[in-house]
Amino acid sequence: MREWTGSVAFITGGGQGIGLGIARSLGRRGVRLALADIDEAALARAADELSRVTTVETVRLDVRDRAAFAVAADHVESTLGPVGLLFNNAGIVPYSPVAELRYEKWDLALGVNLTGVINGVQTFLPRMIERGAGGYIVNTSSGAGLVADANVLYATAKFAVVGLSESLRAAASRYDIDVSVLCPGPVDTAIVRNTATSDGGTAITLADDVRPGVEEFLRSGADIDSVGEMVVAGMEARSLWIHTGDLIRPYLEKRMTDLLASVPAPAGKP
Repeated sequence: MREWTGSVAFITGGGQGIGLGIARSLGRRGVRLALADIDEAALARAADELSRVTTVETVRLDVRDRAAFAVAADHVESTLGPVGLLFNNAGIVPYSPVAELRYEKWDLALGVNLTGVINGVQTFLPRMIERGAGGYIVNTSSGAGLVADANVLYATAKFAVVGLSESLRAAASRYDIDVSVLCPGPVDTAIVRNTATSDGGTAITLADDVRPGVEEFLRSGADIDSVGEMVVAGMEARSLWIHTGDLIRPYLEKRMTDLLASVPAPAGKP
């Protein structure tokens, strides 16, 4: 889809953070917005702001809930029209020392950061295909989905979202459906605080002695409005990967060098 005005976007995590930045950028371009978020107060604030520039519908949604996803999709499409722009953006930043990993931590971390993306794709992709009008899907991963660190819960999900997006782009292109994956570096959001309020006692939040440094790192990055514009620019360029800065470059270069060096040389060559 290349025509923005009048199209409909469904954005998970749309009430705050990167999702809100994306919504602002799309709203300025005449896109009708369906904002989904688990935080009803954030949804209300976002709707109050964005309804001044475009049509907005909000739905409270836990992205792990497939049935609720389908209900939300039906409601939004009956109200705003067919969703042609899908942003699977909702996420948390879970952490656990490796010696303290437990199944319930995996379930929560992967449920939000990976299964939530899958649920969005599986809810809306068949509808896009059936309508035959094309579409665009943007999945939010992370720089940690391209270069791993020691946060196993986070890197596992974010690497999977990158692989999902790369494969889906190849598979969905025959239906004129584009796919990009957003791999942000630090962005000034409240994701650390929001993770702490959503973990339900699962103990996947950052330790008190680590949290301030991570929050400061995030505040040093791009603001959400700049990221929203980066996402739209990436879509207009049909970029597979969308980045928010060049902080990751040396780490990617090292990863690629090490990866290529690990591949055996052709037979008969040193």
